[in-house]
Amino acid sequence: MNGRNAVGILLVDDHPFVREGVRARLEAVAEFRVVAEAANGLEGLDLALMHAPSLLLTDIGMQGMTGLQLAERCRQRLPATAVIVLSMHGGLDYFERAFRAGARGYVLKHAPAEELVTAIRTVMAGGCHFSPELMRERVGESDAPPDRLHRLTARERFILAGLARGLSNRDIADELRISARTVESYRFSLKRKLDISGQAALVKFALESMPRLAREAPLLGPMDQRCPERGDAVVSGWRRP
Repeated sequence: MNGRNAVGILLVDDHPFVREGVRARLEAVAEFRVVAEAANGLEGLDLALMHAPSLLLTDIGMQGMTGLQLAERCRQRLPATAVIVLSMHGGLDYFERAFRAGARGYVLKHAPAEELVTAIRTVMAGGCHFSPELMRERVGESDAPPDRLHRLTARERFILAGLARGLSNRDIADELRISARTVESYRFSLKRKLDISGQAALVKFALESMPRLAREAPLLGPMDQRCPERGDAVVSGWRRP
């Protein structure tokens, strides 16, 4: 594939053996190109700013700056760079923290190699991918009734997902290219439709609903001006309308 069209990937992991194995798997796919490697988050941030990769593939636990801190910095400074976490940690707390940091994918290191390829393709197509093992565990512990989410429009689900990620009204407004006041109106509508009182309860519901949101809510990126109200088919999570 032409280098211009390849998915440029920045690989960050503090274990050289892991980086070597992941790089070999990625470079076996014609559409992927590893543009740089880093052994920690601080080095990863410098390389991210230098290369502006299409995708950041990062571990979590590293000295100096964790992968989650790196993901958050990239979300702020390189919003066009998608993030996938590749980690040995299957705990739900790690998943939730990664989601709130802006990761659009979470793949466990013991997952089949093909899952990582699928995750990258899904994320680069505008969707989200979370390891099925992790999703099954999260759904099993969630108290969020699925029929309540079905009351919401596509845009309302996107805003609910933004709340789960810890985004402010202004952050969500910037992504949707609407006003912060309009986002506040949507939040009021969400509470009414979901029979929820208070902002804290709304955010709690959003966090509990993350797996279903990842499967059902279309993702509207900052450069996509099309309205998501009509929805779209979903593959491995979110997809752009």
